[in-house]
Amino acid sequence: MQTVVFPNKILPYVLVAPQIILTVIFFFWPASQALYQSAMREDPFGLRSNFVGLANFRLILSDENYLHALQVTIVFSVATALLSMGLALLLATAADLVVRGKGFYRTMMIIPYAVAPAVAGMLWLFMFNPAMGTLAYILRRNGIAWDPLLDGNQAMTLVVVAAAWKQISYNFLFFVAGLQAIPKSLLEAAAIDGARGSRRFWTIVFPLLAPTTFFLLVVNTVYAFFDTFGIIHSVTGGGPAKATETLVYKVYNDGFVNLNLGSSAAQSVVLMVIVIALTAFQFRFVERRVHYG
Repeated sequence: MQTVVFPNKILPYVLVAPQIILTVIFFFWPASQALYQSAMREDPFGLRSNFVGLANFRLILSDENYLHALQVTIVFSVATALLSMGLALLLATAADLVVRGKGFYRTMMIIPYAVAPAVAGMLWLFMFNPAMGTLAYILRRNGIAWDPLLDGNQAMTLVVVAAAWKQISYNFLFFVAGLQAIPKSLLEAAAIDGARGSRRFWTIVFPLLAPTTFFLLVVNTVYAFFDTFGIIHSVTGGGPAKATETLVYKVYNDGFVNLNLGSSAAQSVVLMVIVIALTAFQFRFVERRVHYG
């Protein structure tokens, strides 16, 4: 293996400096501010702050509303990840079989990823709006009392579908790349041995997609925890009756709406710890079942 040697010793530091600066400004500095703010408590008028240590953390961990938001987040993230990855894998498998117009088909599948989260949420809200939504009208016509503005389960279903639809394109790209990397000789040998389509998929294709699936599992978990704020805010606003209020949305409500900055900062720190711990758990235990060929 050939070692890269820079003639100028300062050049490597100059090349990595932009990334280091961005990381410090947009990650380490906000994280340090959140840690500092989580140990402070402001008076009702926001004129001064007092150091309270871990009091904010004890308060939120004993708050029923916060524990409810944690349960909502778990249900929402699991449902979103499973739905988006499952549909993306199905579509990627279908795209891999397309012979004519393959490029056009894949390009059309990528388009939803370019849509902003808030716009994606509004699209689904218009389609399922109980007053004027086309799909909502079809549901009511078939005897389904559809009203996500009043029914918490229906509201959760709507935001899960909207969030999954937004993420399908991203998952689709990686699954297509993973399918193209599988040697065709393996599938041909399995076909010669008599393995049918479904059996070839579950015994050969899916195990070889394990690295891609594991990577997308981590990415979709982080997406569901952090990047779905715009969808929830535009579709349900956390309602009805906090049925769709996830942890990241509760951070927004307590910090920017109720102006409880200490509690909001403590919640953001806990959310960061949860995501880091969940990601570490996935790398520690899930990756054991992933085999890189």
